[in-house]
This record gives sequence, C-alpha cells and structure tokens, in this order.
Amino acid sequence: EYMRRAASAPRLAMEWWRDMIFSRGDSRWSDAINRFGGLVPTGLFDSTEIERFLRDVFSRRGRSNDFRELAAPLYVVAVELDSGKAVRFGGEGWDDVPISRAVQASAALPGLYAPVEVRGKHFVDGALRRTMHASLLLERGVDLLIGVNPLVPFDSSTATRTPEGIDQRLSEGGLPVVLSQTFRTLLQSRMQVGLQRYANTYPNIDQLVFEPNSDDGELFFTNVFSFAARQRVCELAYRNTLDDLRKRRDVLRPVLEAHGLSLRDDVLADPARSILDGLPKQPRATETTARLRRALDEVDHFLAARR
Repeated sequence: EYMRRAASAPRLAMEWWRDMIFSRGDSRWSDAINRFGGLVPTGLFDSTEIERFLRDVFSRRGRSNDFRELAAPLYVVAVELDSGKAVRFGGEGWDDVPISRAVQASAALPGLYAPVEVRGKHFVDGALRRTMHASLLLERGVDLLIGVNPLVPFDSSTATRTPEGIDQRLSEGGLPVVLSQTFRTLLQSRMQVGLQRYANTYPNIDQLVFEPNSDDGELFFTNVFSFAARQRVCELAYRNTLDDLRKRRDVLRPVLEAHGLSLRDDVLADPARSILDGLPKQPRATETTARLRRALDEVDHFLAARR
C-alpha cells in the first residue's frame, strides 16, 4: 500500500500546482493537507498474516473456519467504514464469511491496521460503535451475560508492578503510550455506561464483567502486539483472573449457582497454577506427524467440499 500511494504523488502534485496557478488566489497552502492526505497509508501495519495464521489454526482437523458449522452461535462485529454501521459476521447474510476474515476485520484498529475488505466493502474495529456489543446476546434471551474487557486505563498512582526501567509518568512514554491510555479510558467509560443501560433495559439478566487490574503496570507496558510475548501475556492474564475470582468469590458464587455453574475451589486454592495446566498435553511434533496432520486436514477439506 505504501508503494501504491507513493506512486500517485506526482499526479497529486501536478493537480495541486494547476489549481494554485489557475484558481486566482482561491487556493491556499493549507489545501495541500487535504489534497496530499491520500498519500498517507490507512494503517501502519498489514493484518494479512493474522488472518492467515487464524485460517490455518481454524482449518485444522476437528475445527472449522465456517460460522455455519459451529455447534454454538458466534458473532464477530465490525464497522463498515463507508457507512459507520455495525455488521454482525456470523449473522444472517454474513455467515458465509470465513471466521478468520471476520476476526481480521473486527480487529482492524483504525490508524494501526488498514481496513479489511469483505465483499467490496471496507471494515474496521467494531469498538468504533460500541465497546461491548452485548445487545447481540441480550436480545436472544440469555439468562447470564459474561463480558471480558481486556483494556483498562493504567493507574500509575497505585501501580504495584512495573517493568524495570519504565517511567510511570505516561507522558514520558511518547505518543504510543498516551494514545493507548486515551483509548483505554474512552473504551472503559463507554462500556460502563452501556452496561448500566443494559441493566436498566434487561433487569432480569445477570451481568458479570471481568477486567485486568488498573494498577498492573507489567501488563500495561507489555507489547500485546508482540507474537513472541503471547505466552507471557496469557500467563499474566490468567493469574490476574484467578486473583480476581478469589477476591470476588463470595459475590460470584451465588450468581453462578443460580445458573447451574460453580467455581472450582481446587483451582483457586492452587497458588502455583499455570495456564498451561488446563491445556491438553500436545504430542511431540516431528516432521512425520506434521506431514500426517497436513494430509488429514487436506482429506477433511476434500470431504467437506464434496458434501
């Protein structure tokens, strides 16, 4: 995209100079901002690799990249850039879009990732409309809503864990840190207003929301866009969630039991619990097993296409 937009620079420059010469003083230097704005890419990064990775994971044996093949309903929300309307991938009329493509569109944060094209339309992060699109589920008559908001503003005045060498004054972190704190604050405040509105509109539906601690500097300053840091981020989030469940167990227990759910006290009582403890042990990967897995995946795809 950088090369494509740069290639249009000579044409835009010629048009601007032509207007400057023949407009008889109506054009200003400030008009160049609007005219040359098209040279700026729509995003710093390309999310194509994210979609390719998810497509590979979802297409493996026993999984699906098709909304229509899932046992339970799944909706992925994105916003159509040209209209500002929210679209429910997985809903009627949009369930044929691959799940990996829908996630790519829903995660296209403006400015960071370029809009994602689906059916000739461009989509960006669904949070532009709402932080939590809970109405999708509330309208279906659920009894219990469990929400997860991973982005909360950092409170440096109460911070307990901050990476060594990091200044807790966010202004010292430059524009990326300031923008991160700004987006987090806006998203959380908007979500809180939405949840209160949902509580008034659907008084018979229980709501549980889980968020990170605002004083966790280690999680705030960790680069969540780093693929290499994924296990560390997941481990931090898992341990924080266990701590939150321990602190709120007296409040959560009766709500969960009313819906036939319960907290696992054996897990909460284990201080050394790791996120890996709950995952099935993966067999040792070899080149032979990798080829076998790919062959089985290809057979699955072939059979699915013949149905």
